[in-house]
Amino acid sequence: MTPTSVKDEKGSSKSDVSELELFASDNGDGALDPVESLHLLRTAWLIRAILSIQYLDKSTLGSSSILGILTATHLDANELSTVFYLSYLVFEYPQNLALQRFPVGRWLSVNIFIWSVALCCHAACRNFRELVVVRIILGMCEGSITAGFLLVSSMFYTRNEQMLRVGYWYLMNGTAQIATGFISFGVLHIQTKRFQPWQWLMIITGILSFMTATAFWFLFPDSPTTAWFLTPEERATAIQRVKVNQTGVGNKHFKKEQFYEAIRDPKTWGFALFSGISNVTNSISAQAPLITASFGFTYLQTSLLGIVSGLIEIFTIWTGVNICARIPNSRAYIGAIYILPNIAGLLMVNLINWNDRIALLAGQYLNGLGTTSFVLMLSWLNAVTAGQTKKITVNAIMLCAYCIGNAVGPFMWKQKYKPRNHVPWAVIGACYVSCITLLLLLRLYMSRENRKRDAEPQDEDADTEVYVKQETADGEMIKMLKVDKGFLDMTDVQNRSFRYVL
Repeated sequence: MTPTSVKDEKGSSKSDVSELELFASDNGDGALDPVESLHLLRTAWLIRAILSIQYLDKSTLGSSSILGILTATHLDANELSTVFYLSYLVFEYPQNLALQRFPVGRWLSVNIFIWSVALCCHAACRNFRELVVVRIILGMCEGSITAGFLLVSSMFYTRNEQMLRVGYWYLMNGTAQIATGFISFGVLHIQTKRFQPWQWLMIITGILSFMTATAFWFLFPDSPTTAWFLTPEERATAIQRVKVNQTGVGNKHFKKEQFYEAIRDPKTWGFALFSGISNVTNSISAQAPLITASFGFTYLQTSLLGIVSGLIEIFTIWTGVNICARIPNSRAYIGAIYILPNIAGLLMVNLINWNDRIALLAGQYLNGLGTTSFVLMLSWLNAVTAGQTKKITVNAIMLCAYCIGNAVGPFMWKQKYKPRNHVPWAVIGACYVSCITLLLLLRLYMSRENRKRDAEPQDEDADTEVYVKQETADGEMIKMLKVDKGFLDMTDVQNRSFRYVL
């Protein structure tokens, strides 16, 4: 007798019985042992440990621009960056659908493997047309990465923990900048007739990405119910831990009503607008090596100075998410505060004497602090969105806006504005102010929604225990399982017990 289906009064769905029983309230009615919860957090170190190499190759184009790729292939780095993000945009929603349909770890592994091959192929490219092809492939694969990490984070961690963990895996980007700086410095010393330094950079990062793809295939978990590094008892505890999220743990079925709700939800577009505007300013990252070199530093010095940017990003993200974790409902305020140094840095780069390159460099470094606000937005969006289909839809819309911002941003940096680039910096300044405003407006909207729900009459069914019926393939009932409402695939709008973190 093989149990294969689960039914309840509101509909039916298919699930493996052993997995379903992990959601049963009988497995975790009591309070969870804090020591055991801490052990689970430490056990899930693998989710973060293999992310640093994946971020390594994201900084290759900026680094390769000072290693000779622009001259060797006769291209404009801005156009090439735009091609990447347009491809990212086109494939973003299909990638999110695939993440819902297929095992997350395996799907990410396939995409990272294709990414590694395309990255190595850069070394064989000799013109713009060939580079466009490989950049399109990179953009296609990139669409799965951030969405996949957000999805897994929401399955393993509580909402407060998500903020820390999303921050920790995003600061791997800073680690990657440090590694890329050292690699770039090293390859500049490689003297080969047929291979230029930028080609060595692509080959090295491509090989590291291939190693990452292998690690993802064998080690990266799809959900707490299948995590190989957890015992059956720990899996049940891991699921009970995230019950407080009220966002469910995973559902493989696409639900049209959740899709339409995501489209109609005002905060979906608020977060998307923030994502788009904040990533217009992200064009500074791609331009950073060229801007630093324009201050009068040599290419060797510029490669090493890029390491400082990585250290700053690690420090600011780490401090930002930890401050938010200690101060309840402070995401919008902390995010806004971390944008203020960017404005100061912008003024320094534009007003300080052009010969004072140390002060100019300090202003350039200050423009890296605002990354923290985007990281807080990612974890915030993840924490205030419930329902699997709605979550992947909202993430896809936000990441599409991210692509648009990154695609249009580079076009500001035209030759006619150099060397001071006053026009691009003015646009970026307006984006900083807009981002602060959007964070505060999003907080105001969700705060009002929380007060509205607090004032609503108590739903008669709000505290009613939900039971699902476990059946065999021939319809014979095995038993009834009590499941907490927090594990049902309900959206944040459908579940009136849901409260938005601020």
